[in-house]
Amino acid sequence: MPRRLILAALCSVLPALLPAAGAGAAEIAIRDAYARASGPQAVSGAGFMVIENAGTAADRLIGATSPAAERVELHGHDQGPDGVMRMRRIEDGIEIPAGGGHALARGGDHLMFLGLRRPFAPGDTVPVTLRFETAGEIGIEMPVDPDRLPADTSHGARHGGGAAAN
Repeated sequence: MPRRLILAALCSVLPALLPAAGAGAAEIAIRDAYARASGPQAVSGAGFMVIENAGTAADRLIGATSPAAERVELHGHDQGPDGVMRMRRIEDGIEIPAGGGHALARGGDHLMFLGLRRPFAPGDTVPVTLRFETAGEIGIEMPVDPDRLPADTSHGARHGGGAAAN
């Protein structure tokens, strides 16, 4: 008898848990994604976008892959003691706050495509799979756009309150 009671209790709780398991991807939105065109001898390229999180819990961009490159890394910039900005690999991912967003923008955090299989040319589209800690994998297509203005990286845009420029 206690076994049936436990089983009944589990069956009543399980449906409440299932929506949470797949809800993450629907709460993450990607907008204004683009890659910069690269020169004919380029072995690396960069990608930018605004990631928005409509959920009630923070998520984290933890990686990316693309058939266009041997590997894709998350990169950012830090100012060295000499005042010079240096690019660095972000090892622990990029937090996307609940109810907010984060801009991957020129001069800031971005995707770095290393070992390009061929240079990014204007008019190309770069397929990318973004990996989030909670939302899982989200596939996007990034147009290669050499003329795109940097996204609005003001405080409001970095936290979901502003619009990115096209």
